Amino acid sequence: MTSLYLIFVFALMLAWRKTRRPAVFFLPWVLFAVTYDAMRLYPNYRVNAIDVSSLYTTEKHFFGIETDPTTWRQQLEVACPGSAAAIVRARALIPSEYFAIHHTPAADFMAGIFYLCWVPVPIGFAIYLYATRRRHWFLRFSWAFLLVNWLGFVGYYIHPAAPPWYAMHYGFTPILHTSGNVAGLGRWDAMTGLPVFHALYGKNANVFAAVPSLHAAYMLVTTIYAAMSRQRRYVTGVFAFICVGIWWTAVYTGHHYIIDVLLGILTALAGVCLWEWAYRFVTRHH
Repeated sequence: MTSLYLIFVFALMLAWRKTRRPAVFFLPWVLFAVTYDAMRLYPNYRVNAIDVSSLYTTEKHFFGIETDPTTWRQQLEVACPGSAAAIVRARALIPSEYFAIHHTPAADFMAGIFYLCWVPVPIGFAIYLYATRRRHWFLRFSWAFLLVNWLGFVGYYIHPAAPPWYAMHYGFTPILHTSGNVAGLGRWDAMTGLPVFHALYGKNANVFAAVPSLHAAYMLVTTIYAAMSRQRRYVTGVFAFICVGIWWTAVYTGHHYIIDVLLGILTALAGVCLWEWAYRFVTRHH
């Protein structure tokens, strides 16, 4: 189990005087990794029922794209075999279904690039803050990032939910132990000849964790702290561009509903506000 190795390495770093200080600084990231890995022990679908259909129906109600399904019938049966009948009945597509049959190589390429930034950029930003001795901002960013993750993990257990690609491929009945799926990101793998996303998503232990979208949250937290720590404007601008790109990619590739993305944004804002309030309360009274 990955978390056991992390705990062991962390304990070794604490025991050695030369690595004790960085170990303490990076504690939030260790807690994040251990908590994420530990969720495998007790999946969220053991706590509450899995939502497949109501989220799909709500997405279609608010963001549905009206269409004549006979125009795209053959394409829909290939791209969305699980939800094709629902599309015909409602005469409407959810955005992810629309993009499953309306996509371009340029958009597919950019989608892959955006999603590859999801975790590396926040981690890289944290390492940059630490390496440049901006430890104050490193700690504020790291603990806020951890809190946002914990709020998101709580959301996973409160409302286990399938992503759009699940309904599009398998229909509306939850099938436990379903393997992860690259969905629209598979086009990036095929285009580049690099099975990056197949490797990442093929080992996904629990596909019923779409709400809230932490994909939507991570770069927003990073962008907020880049602005708060007064990074160069172009750096904050690039982070913001990647952030919006990830929001778009999440829907374009069928990995998240727009609803998931909006809830992920709210989770990020709630986590940052809660952490900053706690931080300022503690510093004001000490």
